[in-house]
This record gives sequence, structure tokens and C-alpha cells, in this order.
Amino acid sequence: MAEEIKPVEGKYLRYMDKPLVREGNTICYGDKQDKCFLILEIMSYKKENNIDIPDQIFISVVDSKDPNKIVKQGDKQGLTNALNLGMVWLEKANK
Repeated sequence: MAEEIKPVEGKYLRYMDKPLVREGNTICYGDKQDKCFLILEIMSYKKENNIDIPDQIFISVVDSKDPNKIVKQGDKQGLTNALNLGMVWLEKANK
């Protein structure tokens, strides 16, 4: 994760009053003004009814001031499970 994370310009999706942005297999959730934000990396997909569904997700809670500093990380199966777990970790990290 050596590349610089740039602010998103324009309109974007918000979930639970925080920005949610996806580019390729990477989903970023949270406000850069907070202490930390969440990164979800889609590692694999599974087919359901001929549709690719995110399967294995790598979760990282990252320091907003230093994006190379990982506060907590892990993985979960399924996007909903990964987002729910990541949001709990993010809430604790931002306290």
C-alpha cells in the first residue's frame, strides 16, 4: 500500500453518513478527517446466477495521517460480513 491516497472530488455514495468509494477491487469507507478509515480489498469472487459476487475480502483499518500505518487487519468471507466487521473495528479505532 505504498501509493498515496488522494481525496475524492465530486459526488459519491455515502453509507451511515460516511463516504463509500469503490475503484476496481478496492472499497474505501470512512472520512479522512477521522483518525482512521477502512479499506476492503476484494480478493476473490464466486458465481451466483451467472453474476460475480465478492467472496473473500481483506479488511484493513488504516491511519488517516499515515496511510502506510495499518491499525488492524483481517479477512472475512462475503462483502456484508466484511463491511460489518470493518465498521466495528473502525468505530473502535476512531474513539
